[in-house]
Amino acid sequence: MSVSSSGDGGFVIPHQPLPALFLRFLRFGALAWGGPVAQIAMVKRELVEEEKWISPERFNRAYAVYQLLPGPEAHELCVYFGTLARGRLGGLVAGLGFMLPGFVLMFALSWVYVTYGISTPQLAPVFAGVQAAVLALIVRAVHRIAGHALEDVRLVAIAVLAGGATLAGAHFAGVLFLAGLGYHALATQRRALVVFLSLVAAAFVASSLTTLLGEIPESADPTRAAPSPATSTLLFGAGLRTGLLTFGGAYTAIPFLLHDAVEVGAWLTREQFLDGIALGGMLPAPLIIFATFVGYLAGGPLGALATTAGVFLPAFGFTLLGHEHLERLMNHSALQHALAGVTAGVVGLIAATTLQLAPDCVRDVPTALIFAASLLALYRLRAKWSVAAVVLFAALAGRVLIAS
Repeated sequence: MSVSSSGDGGFVIPHQPLPALFLRFLRFGALAWGGPVAQIAMVKRELVEEEKWISPERFNRAYAVYQLLPGPEAHELCVYFGTLARGRLGGLVAGLGFMLPGFVLMFALSWVYVTYGISTPQLAPVFAGVQAAVLALIVRAVHRIAGHALEDVRLVAIAVLAGGATLAGAHFAGVLFLAGLGYHALATQRRALVVFLSLVAAAFVASSLTTLLGEIPESADPTRAAPSPATSTLLFGAGLRTGLLTFGGAYTAIPFLLHDAVEVGAWLTREQFLDGIALGGMLPAPLIIFATFVGYLAGGPLGALATTAGVFLPAFGFTLLGHEHLERLMNHSALQHALAGVTAGVVGLIAATTLQLAPDCVRDVPTALIFAASLLALYRLRAKWSVAAVVLFAALAGRVLIAS
C-alpha cells in the first residue's frame, strides 16, 4: 500500500482513496457514543496508537489547538486527520462522514417529533421526565467545563460576573468581549486597563439591569415588533454564531441557540428546546447536533440543513483554512489569555442559562426526584453509555411517576 509521509519522525499516513476515507470516518460517526472524551479516545486509539498516522506528541499539540478553538473537538480532529490524508478535500470528506450518522438520526427524530407530537397522555409524562434529566446533564457539564476552564481565582471571578451580567439581561456578545479583554488585562497586570474595564462593565450591567427591570411585558406592549419568521438565512446565522462561540464543549452552545431560537426568534418553546437537547444526548454524535432539531422545528427540513451547516461551518473552516497557522497563532500569549477569559465567560453564561431553565425542567416533586437521581447517576457512572442510560431512565421514571 502506498503511503504519504506525515513529516513526523517516521510516522506515515496510509494512502486513503476518498470513498474509503469517507467510510472510515462514517464508521467513527456511527460509533460516536458517550460524548467527546469517548469519541476522541476512539479516533486516537485507531489512528495514532494502532495505525501510527502521527506521533502522540503531535496529536496532543493538535488537540490542544482545538480545545482553545470553538466547536466540537472530536469533529475538528476528524477534519484534521482527513486533511492530513488527502488535503482539504479529504478533510471535508472526513468531517462529513463523522457528522452524517448523527445528522440523519436527528433529522429523522425531528420529523417524528413534528409529525406525531408529544402532547398525547402517554408521551407527555415521558418528556417531562426527560427534561428533568436534561437539567442534570447541563449541571454536570457546567461543573466539568468549569473544572478545566477556571484555573485561577481571576477566571472564577470572571465566570461569576459573566453569569450575573447574563441574569441581569446583558447581551452575551458584550459579556464575552469584556471577559476576554478583562482577563488579558488581569494576566498582563495592566492596571489602568483593569480599572477602565471595571467601569465599563459596571455601566454595562447597570444599563442591562435597568432595562430588564423597566421592560414592558410583551403582551402589554402593542408597539413591540413581532418575531421574525425563521427563514433559512436567519437559521444559518443563528447556527454560525453558535458555532463560533462554543468554547469548552458542545454544552456551551446551549445559551446561544436558546437566545436566538427561543428568547429572540420565539421559533421554539423552552420545552421543545430541552427535548432537542435530550434527543441529542442519546445519539452517536457531538451533542451540538441538537441544532438540527432546533432548525427543523423552526424552519422545516431546509431550516434543519441551514442551522446544521452554520453550526458546523467553523469546525470545518478553522482546520481547512490552515491548522499550522492556527497552531502558531494559539501559542501567542495575548490570544491565550483572551480565549481563557472568553471561556470563563461562557461558563458563566451556561450557568446562568441553567438557572433560567430550571423552572421549566423541575416543576413538581416527581421531576425534582428525577433530576436528583439523574444528577447522582451522572456523577457516579463513567461508562460511555451513561448519558443515554440516564435519559432512558428519566423517560421511564416520568412515565411511572408523573400523572398524565
